[in-house]
Amino acid sequence: MGMSVGSGGSEGAAPMASINVTPLVDVMLVLLIIFMITTPLMHSKIEVDVPSADLLVDEQLRQDIDLAIDAQGTLWWNDQARTLTALESDLRRAARQNPQPEIKIRADFNTRYQTIREVVEAVKGSGIVRVGFVTSPDR
Repeated sequence: MGMSVGSGGSEGAAPMASINVTPLVDVMLVLLIIFMITTPLMHSKIEVDVPSADLLVDEQLRQDIDLAIDAQGTLWWNDQARTLTALESDLRRAARQNPQPEIKIRADFNTRYQTIREVVEAVKGSGIVRVGFVTSPDR
């Protein structure tokens, strides 16, 4: 930090302090030059052919499953009534498919939470990875 002192012998003049920014600018310029030199060297020189996946084909092959639960607790697998035991076997069969289907769960507003929990546990136990809940925007 530099200090500037007034000129001459004036008795009421106080010392004026100011920060010398020249060293700061020098350090910043040196860092800028270092980053400009090292940035192009960070790119890899080795060419590797990475395999690509055709995601559109996988999306077209996968059949999503609509799993609805009405207010009475009846389970509907793609608009067909199922018991919980039959649902579990259907879920295990669906989990073995490649690509795995997505389970879209729709439950009535008045469905008991216990029923929804049992269905979610059955889906989880079957090995299905993609699970979603369908809701309506007005609720």
